Formats: sequence, C-alpha cells, structure tokens
Amino acid sequence: MSQTIYETQVIGKGDNVEAFGTEMLILFGNEAPDTLKDFCYSIKVEKPKQKIEPGQTLMLGDHAFKIAYVGDIAERNLTNLGHLTVNFNGKEESLMPGAIVVEAKPNPGMAVGTTIKIVA
Repeated sequence: MSQTIYETQVIGKGDNVEAFGTEMLILFGNEAPDTLKDFCYSIKVEKPKQKIEPGQTLMLGDHAFKIAYVGDIAERNLTNLGHLTVNFNGKEESLMPGAIVVEAKPNPGMAVGTTIKIVA
C-alpha cells in the first residue's frame, strides 16, 4: 500500500505553461514572481509529510512518474513557496537545486483541479 508523502491541487494555470513543451513544468504557490506567473501551475502550498527521495512516485492526476533525482533545495522550496520544477527527461545533468527529475516520459499537462501527489 502506498503512503502519501505530499499532496496538493492545481488552483491556477499561467497562459504560457506549455512553453516548456513536454520536457518541464513549474509549480508555484501564490508568491510566484510576476515574471514567472504565466509559466507556472499555481498550487496550494502544502508541507511534505516526509523527505522527498528518488524512487518515490510523482502523480499528476492519473499519470505516474518515478522520481530519479531530487535537487538540494527542492523540498525546502516546495514547503516554503510551493515552488518545484519537474524535468521529464530522466537525466541527472538536468537537475537544478530546486527541481526534481522524473523518468523520461512526456509531461501530460494539467488542468485546474488536478491533484498532485508524491507517494512512496
């Protein structure tokens, strides 16, 4: 049985979230800088229940992605700002400090109301 590490919901969607294609998406709470707002999915800021680690699964609605790499400040940014960048290429070299890298599968995109979870 899976354990939920983190759960939130998409509450808004910037006009240019598709600008990163199927490679990347950006989550941000209400504090997103104006220069980034159009490129972000807005989420409710929630605190992870435990450490986010490789091997866990990111769920974007019904779409599952195995987490391959976790940046040094990804969990802190998610906790404090609701900010997380997700790279969908599975490559360690694309890992930024505030990001996670998931297995190489296309970003499915999300609608307002989509549930985002990280499960172990």
